Amino acid sequence: MSSSPASVQMDEARGRAWSLLSSSGSAQEVKADVQTMATIELPLSEKYRHVSAEVMLKENSAGRNKQEVLESLNRFIKALSILEKYGCNLTSPTRPRYWRSVKHNNPVFRTTVDAIKGGRRVLYLYGYTNQQVDGLSFPDEVEDPDTEKVAAVTLEVMTLRTEVDMIVKGTHPHLEHFKEIIPFVIPKAQLVTDSVAKLPGEEQQQQQQQGDKPLILPLPPKPALVPKPSTGSAAVSECSLCGGDASLFCSSCDNPHFCDACDDLFHRHPNRASHKRDKLQQTKQNTCTICGISAVHARCATCLQRLCLKCDKLYHSHPDRKGHNRTITTPAKTSSPSLSPWECSHCTTVNEMRAVLCTTCERPRLATAVSTVQESTMSLPASPNAEWQCKSCTVMNQGSSILCEVCERPRLATRPPVSSDMSILRSLSDSKQWTCQFCTFANTKASTVCEMCDMSPKDSGGLSLPQSLQQTPCGPKDRPQPKPRVNLELKRQMTMKEDGLALVGHIREAEKRGISPEEVYAALGACGGSNVNPCDWLTSELPHLLDEICAMAASVQLNYKMGSVGMQPVLERDGGESEKSGPTSIGDSMKLSRAEAKLAWLKTGGDTDKAVRELLRDRKEKMKELHSLGFQDVAQCVEALRQSGGEMQGALSLLQRPLLEAFHQRIWTAQPEPPIDPAHPDKQRTCRRLLALYDLPSWGRCELVLSLLQEPGVSYSLEDVVQAVKESHDRDFIRRLLNNECPICLSIFPRSKMQSLTSCQCSVCFECFREHFTIAVRDKHIRDMVCPSCCEPDINDPEKLDSYFSTLDIQLRDCLEPEVYDLFHKKLTEHALMKDPKFMWCCHCTSGFINEGDQLKVTCLSCHKSFCAQCKKPWEPQHQDVSCEQFQLWKRENDPEYQKQGLAGYLRDNGITCPHCRFQYALTKGGCMHFSCSQCRYQFCSGCNNPYHKTKCKPGCSLNCLHAHHPRDCLFYLRDWEPPRLQALLQRSGVEFNTDPSNGAQTDECGVMEQKDEGGQQVDSPCGIKTQPGQAGLCDKHYREYLVSLINAHSLDPALIYDLNEVIRACERYQVDVQRGEGEEDNAYQTRLLKKLMEVPLGEKVPRNK
Repeated sequence: MSSSPASVQMDEARGRAWSLLSSSGSAQEVKADVQTMATIELPLSEKYRHVSAEVMLKENSAGRNKQEVLESLNRFIKALSILEKYGCNLTSPTRPRYWRSVKHNNPVFRTTVDAIKGGRRVLYLYGYTNQQVDGLSFPDEVEDPDTEKVAAVTLEVMTLRTEVDMIVKGTHPHLEHFKEIIPFVIPKAQLVTDSVAKLPGEEQQQQQQQGDKPLILPLPPKPALVPKPSTGSAAVSECSLCGGDASLFCSSCDNPHFCDACDDLFHRHPNRASHKRDKLQQTKQNTCTICGISAVHARCATCLQRLCLKCDKLYHSHPDRKGHNRTITTPAKTSSPSLSPWECSHCTTVNEMRAVLCTTCERPRLATAVSTVQESTMSLPASPNAEWQCKSCTVMNQGSSILCEVCERPRLATRPPVSSDMSILRSLSDSKQWTCQFCTFANTKASTVCEMCDMSPKDSGGLSLPQSLQQTPCGPKDRPQPKPRVNLELKRQMTMKEDGLALVGHIREAEKRGISPEEVYAALGACGGSNVNPCDWLTSELPHLLDEICAMAASVQLNYKMGSVGMQPVLERDGGESEKSGPTSIGDSMKLSRAEAKLAWLKTGGDTDKAVRELLRDRKEKMKELHSLGFQDVAQCVEALRQSGGEMQGALSLLQRPLLEAFHQRIWTAQPEPPIDPAHPDKQRTCRRLLALYDLPSWGRCELVLSLLQEPGVSYSLEDVVQAVKESHDRDFIRRLLNNECPICLSIFPRSKMQSLTSCQCSVCFECFREHFTIAVRDKHIRDMVCPSCCEPDINDPEKLDSYFSTLDIQLRDCLEPEVYDLFHKKLTEHALMKDPKFMWCCHCTSGFINEGDQLKVTCLSCHKSFCAQCKKPWEPQHQDVSCEQFQLWKRENDPEYQKQGLAGYLRDNGITCPHCRFQYALTKGGCMHFSCSQCRYQFCSGCNNPYHKTKCKPGCSLNCLHAHHPRDCLFYLRDWEPPRLQALLQRSGVEFNTDPSNGAQTDECGVMEQKDEGGQQVDSPCGIKTQPGQAGLCDKHYREYLVSLINAHSLDPALIYDLNEVIRACERYQVDVQRGEGEEDNAYQTRLLKKLMEVPLGEKVPRNK
């Protein structure tokens, strides 16, 4: 590795970004470091250690031009962004649920990562090394991904994506590292070996004109000129249209050069209006292109040379170049013809700067008096086949012609301007006729739009020309006027228009009457020039015409067969009656239907003679096809075609019906079908029965069923194998479908006899599925109705609850008994009612209901017993008009039974209340602090009411097991203190507590009720442990619970009597800094830590006095 400053900077940025990404998995936190790594000047081999960046760039930057390369790089950037997300998901502490696999059928993966080369190699680096049928996955033995390696690979993917993005945008600071990898990033300078820059195609045209003969005077070599890509200028630049000096070039048109006038004309087209043009760097060089010294005397439009007088005579003395067209120029007039007004050399008219043709004589801008003489003497074209298209009338003219053969306009002239709307209207009022510039239709009405194409004359290109390019038309005396259009053409156009409108009207009327346009067209040809409506003719006359066509076809066929056994032509009418239309029958008769005749008549467009021939030809083809299928009886074939109206499918059905009659009779008999024997010797018969009974898609599937059933040691049923074969033709896949082990009973079943839940991927057999949910509904809570194999989903999640039970209800409807299914609905309804704030549980039974009243006394609808709606205690008359606290105080002072219970009654009244559903339990909090509510299955700590979690409860949590976060005043911690220490905390705050049992209370055994596990059942029973003196008639465990309840009721902080070790452990538990200063004494250290610990609040959910 290199130790250059750039390498050191790269290592620092890489290490910093790697540390952040491997711990957090957030791409935003390492964005700045990735940008820094992307801009460091290092070769790709040193910058990328895991990813083959150079290889991936070469593989994903293919293209014939820069545009294709940029499109490939954009696809590459998009794929890298998806790979970056895969890496961030793997390094994130909260990875997605299905992080172990990548599916190939994912549309995002298929169109991004799988669409580039090298994408799967990056996935291998991430750890997806196990190849599966439908994608990639981690090996089974890998429990967690290697976050350190994944973070390193992800950083290189992010850096490469940033660099490629800067390359596409042109902002990369070190493009020189990519010039060999992506050639289009820094185009190599192309040296110009000729002294004159040539437009595309000019070199090829010059070679065609000169042939294979070498030049007599080759161009002398000059120093190579490197064109600047930003301007596109060259030493000598000519307009690619008119040959003048070019002032700009268009990069969207493959960089042709234009002068100002030709640019305005060429880019006025809507398809080229958005092209971007750049100015050329004008050079002051205006010398001969051969000698480079003398001034330019002539421009050659054929070989594109600027020559002085001597070089022109010498260069064009060659026989192959005698026919070149040259224009004589002078330095004063050709220095910058596109930047100043120019004078016509023929009529001396001074024209505007942008004008291409002279406004008086309409001669081209570069034409001179000398060139006119040369044109007459040099009329021999350089290439007789080089035709040109007139821009005014679009007629193709020979290359030797200067004027158009039709409109007699010059070769470089544009479309003549069209007069304004007012002039058009004035001319219409005089001549009553005008010709459309677009469709050449002769309009006779004074209108601003054409009657045929609805185009306005003002839309013509001539009106949109700028004022400097509009040409002044010559007067009547200067040029001959065009001859008026012949009236025959106008009549033909009007006739076509009227016929078209009439046809459209007939078609619209026919659509309303259910007649096709083809029938209308054929009817118009049949009824001729009469005034009969074609729709009426089709209704009244077409049936007779079809009968005539059938008779003519039968007669023609009879004439062919007259010499031998013939066919009697019979006309079959729609009513089903047959009418002989020919001579006496000689043999079998030929029966034709109107449906066949109508099809033939429409196919021939209404021509009766052609329809007869088409009908006979079609009938012959159908008979030939039926004979090839094995139906040799001519009479049966003819009858079948007649009954089906000439349709082959209908005729085949009629012909095959007698052949299948015996089979149909056997199918519909009442005798039971014998079972299929896979070992039957007649294999074809067995396959035919499989096809008929089980609707298998092919003969090969039937053979596959038989081969699977005949394998040794298999116990598949025929129905299971057929069902599996219908799903696939792969033998291994079918075996997997037929062999599925139930995780509950461990038996083997086919996939079709397994049941799955939508919340997981487990499958169990139907019997286990039904038995599991039957027991869960009868004996367990609604939250126990989860998958019997994986116990998914977590029904404590309210988002999953509704969707899970909606689909589970559909599955249980068919597999549970009716009374069990009704019980399931009852429990589901109670579970839904618990969300209502007015819902409450009865303290006497396990029923719940919604209390609509506001009275303290509530009566249960199930057991009809009353209780207090606030304290949930059984209702007594003394509770009337008295608060719950006052009622409890009265019971302690006046109720002998309550006094007899002593502190056990106190603990019972202050028992466990579920923080989720508010259901109260008259139980002690001692014993296991992990309490599960029997009503809502909510799991919480009975001392502080904080929930229990099975996994990490938050990002900062380090516990990945069953745990709860208890406050320091929770019974979970204080139950380990001795009673004297708890009493000392109460005495310090002046809280009174009992040490002697109440009068009449039981003193030998503890009578506090608690939940015990007896025989696998949770049973509520007295404690029964012997009491100790000085503990108010309670056992040691429950007396501590009594003292802790007083501490919680008065919000006393136990940290006040912590020793140093307890303070340190509590600070570590709440993540308080326990760093000890140098030389700090124990008392000062404990005081400082205790002060910080006291800032942490006590438990928010611990029951306290209000």
